[in-house]
Amino acid sequence: MSTNQEQSVKIVNCDPSAVGLFGLAMVTLVASSQKLGITTGESFILPWAIFLGGLAQIFAAINDSKRNNVFGTTAFAGYGLFWLAVATSWMIKFGVFGQAMAKAIDPKQLGFAFLGYLIFTIFMTIGAAETHKVLFIIFVLIDFLFLGLTLSSFNIEPHLTHEMAAYAEFLISMVSFYGSAAAVLNPHFGRVFLPVGKPLGIFKK
Repeated sequence: MSTNQEQSVKIVNCDPSAVGLFGLAMVTLVASSQKLGITTGESFILPWAIFLGGLAQIFAAINDSKRNNVFGTTAFAGYGLFWLAVATSWMIKFGVFGQAMAKAIDPKQLGFAFLGYLIFTIFMTIGAAETHKVLFIIFVLIDFLFLGLTLSSFNIEPHLTHEMAAYAEFLISMVSFYGSAAAVLNPHFGRVFLPVGKPLGIFKK
């Protein structure tokens, strides 16, 4: 006599937010140094854009998808792919893919890309409001970053909007470092070591 038995295996993944936020913090710190005029050029931003801004956030997205976290998956994947696209755009400008491509650049096309990401970030900010306050602050700052990048790309008050983008990007880095630290230390110590704040409770009861 034989019996068929079914077994279910539960695979537990840790929260990848710490890695994703660290990647965001690192790339925005390096990139903001150039926007603020502390450093020059984009060559040494490239590796941080590809590996930290891009791959670290995509790694977090893949692992968030395994946790059935639609918001985290979308956020980390969206911004991870953004940094890979930005890195590729810089390589086109540098002539990596040939001088013909470099000469055919229209900066306003980046402006439309930034506009698309501004729209994306606005509705993601609504979702972040119901996650925790640190994440909400990060998304609000990203809104200002993309607003500044969009307007400066279209040559609308370029000095003012560039400055807005630069300071917003630097603040994104600082708050993301804090968010990454909280995502590591709070579960590590089993208590609230670094508070992140409760959800705003505006959209979700």
